Amino acid sequence: MYNMDTIFEKEGRKFPGATYSEVVLAPAYEHAKQSLLEPMLAVHKAHLIMLVKQGLLQVGEASQIMKGISALDKEALLQSTYDGQHEDLFFLVESQIMNVAGEVGGSLHLGRSRNDMGVAMYRMVLRDKILVATRALLCFQETLLKVIDTYKETIVLGHTHTQQAQPMTFSHYLLGMYDVVDRDLIRLKAAYDTCNASPLGAAALTTTGFPIDRKTVAELLGFPKIIKSAYDSIGGADYLGEIATAIQLTFINIGRFAQDLLLWSSQEFSAIRVADPYVQTSSIMPQKRNPVSLEHIRALSSSGIGNAQTVLQMLHNTPYGDINDTEDDLQPYLWKGLHLIDQVFRLTKVVVGTLEVNEALLKRRAQESFATITELADTLFREANIPFRTSHSIASQVVKIAFARGLNATHVTSALVDEAAKAVVGVPLNLPEEVILTAMDPEHFVKIRSLPGGPAPEEMKRAIVEREARLQSYLSLHQTEVSRITACMEKLDQLTSQWGKTDEDNQPI
Repeated sequence: MYNMDTIFEKEGRKFPGATYSEVVLAPAYEHAKQSLLEPMLAVHKAHLIMLVKQGLLQVGEASQIMKGISALDKEALLQSTYDGQHEDLFFLVESQIMNVAGEVGGSLHLGRSRNDMGVAMYRMVLRDKILVATRALLCFQETLLKVIDTYKETIVLGHTHTQQAQPMTFSHYLLGMYDVVDRDLIRLKAAYDTCNASPLGAAALTTTGFPIDRKTVAELLGFPKIIKSAYDSIGGADYLGEIATAIQLTFINIGRFAQDLLLWSSQEFSAIRVADPYVQTSSIMPQKRNPVSLEHIRALSSSGIGNAQTVLQMLHNTPYGDINDTEDDLQPYLWKGLHLIDQVFRLTKVVVGTLEVNEALLKRRAQESFATITELADTLFREANIPFRTSHSIASQVVKIAFARGLNATHVTSALVDEAAKAVVGVPLNLPEEVILTAMDPEHFVKIRSLPGGPAPEEMKRAIVEREARLQSYLSLHQTEVSRITACMEKLDQLTSQWGKTDEDNQPI
């Protein structure tokens, strides 16, 4: 029979209940102590400086509070486990500050709430993790550009609908992938800019009656702007969705790339060879060279998509307000997704940077393939002065005749073209043999496709120079932003370290 007292006997009659602690509070505490402790202390320091600046606390009071902050044993906090004595890390830290500072330590929370403070901490953690992730993308691009430069004259077959389409270069394919990653960077940068805004001063949801200075706190913490609406500060979660969407697209894109490389490294394709440090053999089949690194890149990318999708799903149909769905339970999925970007792109960088390309085999395949037949149709239009649709029909007939006779593209001659022309238009074209041979040459095919975005080596050189300049600009901006935030954190320490060494008569900082 159901007995409520039995449940209370096991769970306890005060907050937090044993199962709630196990399922919710203990995991949240573990995540918080690892990722939120430093941002929490930074928020404390910035808020304290602002309270003194606004005359809401005296320097002597701030000095006492700062003694409490400085006395925190961060290593002990990191090693601690959740014991239910305090609701979470925030209340534990506040308690330890007040143990040293005394009752005045409670005034550190003047003019703010757990709501705006929590969102600020999450945004600080996320911006740092986005910077790490984007750095991995930039480093991958650096290596990819070097590989692109190496293979800008390596002829390969391009595929559409998984079928041989037209000749191109290996670099033409890789440059396309480079630009996809470039857009991933742009999306992550946009998500970073949205995230990098201060909610502090919103308090619970309506700001506060105290004359605090939101702009000062934002600047001290490295936020270039504040979130204008106090309600949006604590209720808006689309910044999380924007990050998740950027993560999801990034993994979708790199997963498609890994799938191509896996296929091309098979013995049937033999297009590329993954370097020995990134392959494994079989326990019973000695001939195996399993490209497990690419398999893990693909699998981890799928995992990253799952983490991002979890975030979006958790946001779905949640109320527009301060809710736990967008806090403790959700944040770790974003953190893991961003961490996976760093891991996956660092691994992809070294795998791609050490690939060997079977250039001779790929060129021979292109020469024997009918992938150049588009250029034959173009040539017939130019040289024989016939409408393009007619030249296309003649080129198609050439392929039909060759297939019927077991010929490959190297066997196409002027006589074969004339035979096809007679079948289509009733008369031969009588074009010189050299014209036909040139039209069927994959190197010629690639060379004359020199429009912007084409595979021609000269166009590829121009494209590499252009992207190299942009990449260096991105790297410089990234380093500037990392240095800016580091400087803000150092300034916080410098400003607050002055307290405790002065008396109450000193002027506010």
